[in-house]
Amino acid sequence: MNSYIRITGAIGAALMLVAIPPLTSCSRHLRAATNVKNAPVVPATRVVRTNLNNSTTLTAEFEPFYEVDVMAKEAGYLRHMYVDIGDSVGKGQLLATLDIPELQNNLTRAEADLQTAKAEKASAEESLKSAEASHSIAHVSYTRILDVSKREPGLVPLQEVDVAHSRDLEAEAQIAAAKQNVLAAVSRQQAASAELAHETSLFSYSRILAPFKGVITKRYASDGAMIQAGTSSQALPVVRVSQNDVLRLMLPVPEEVAGTIHDGELIRVNVPSVGKTFTGKVSRFEDRIQSSSRTMTAEVDIDNPKHELIPGMYAEVKLNVASADNALAVPVEALEGTGDSRHLYVVDSSGALRIHKVTVGLQTPQYIQILSGAQAGEIAILGRQSEYSDGQQVRPRIDETITTPRQ
Repeated sequence: MNSYIRITGAIGAALMLVAIPPLTSCSRHLRAATNVKNAPVVPATRVVRTNLNNSTTLTAEFEPFYEVDVMAKEAGYLRHMYVDIGDSVGKGQLLATLDIPELQNNLTRAEADLQTAKAEKASAEESLKSAEASHSIAHVSYTRILDVSKREPGLVPLQEVDVAHSRDLEAEAQIAAAKQNVLAAVSRQQAASAELAHETSLFSYSRILAPFKGVITKRYASDGAMIQAGTSSQALPVVRVSQNDVLRLMLPVPEEVAGTIHDGELIRVNVPSVGKTFTGKVSRFEDRIQSSSRTMTAEVDIDNPKHELIPGMYAEVKLNVASADNALAVPVEALEGTGDSRHLYVVDSSGALRIHKVTVGLQTPQYIQILSGAQAGEIAILGRQSEYSDGQQVRPRIDETITTPRQ
């Protein structure tokens, strides 16, 4: 009997020993499940691949391609204005006429002087012809008398030969004088022609013409007004002309992106007031950073054939600074640290945090590129990383609205 009891007790003890390990394992799983259940809920996102673009938005006002105040070259009274504000004009079109009596008188006198000079020239030329004819007769007479005196010595007195010779020389001198008179007359005619051209040019300034194709944007005077010459300090313009079929945008490009600007580059220009986007072209830039603003001015030309755009309107230009296609990226708030010391808090499959040191690349206002230290699809917590430690259990709550960055 005692032997039976001892055997039964031994078997029972053995069975208890065999049952202990399962009970210990269950306790561990139970504690792990309890830890996960009690783990804090943290906002999280996924590491994804996407295209990143880093850009900056600049604002500027449209300006006319050309804009000038048209002045009068000579003072006078405004006889008539042919245009008004808003009128479209072509290059060389008549804008206004001035009444300048002094210029009219000077022009009339210059025309008369030219006619006088022409008459004097004609008279001098006739005198030259007469002198040449007289010289021809005198020279023939002298030649004949001289020939006879040589063939028949003593037949012709030497005095007659000398008289004929002097008449020949006198007629030759008259030709020379007549030629000088012709040259003087030609010079006077040239001077009169130049004076007439000068007065004609001055009188032409009584007609005020458009310097280029454009629109009248301002009118400064009306018929009958006294217009001062443009060289006067008190002079006022007659009208203002603007070329609006092509407009300029003067963009203040920040120093950090100035190197990305190139001549001929096409740029999208958004105009909120008309709700449209236009294409412009970088036509010129300063190629110098202004010390006061740390910006470089770049000019963008925008065609405006329908005059949809008006000078003074605001426009927005988005400049692409850098881009990275199919980049590994996370929201900026998923990273801890600055500079070269950046860390990403990744949640593994068991719910434990793992701190990964990462290297970063292109950064946009919302997202940052991961060059190494993470893989696509991993879950990373957002913000307040300093409250957690490596290996800590967490329950990530993924914000699906930011798992895929907007393009």
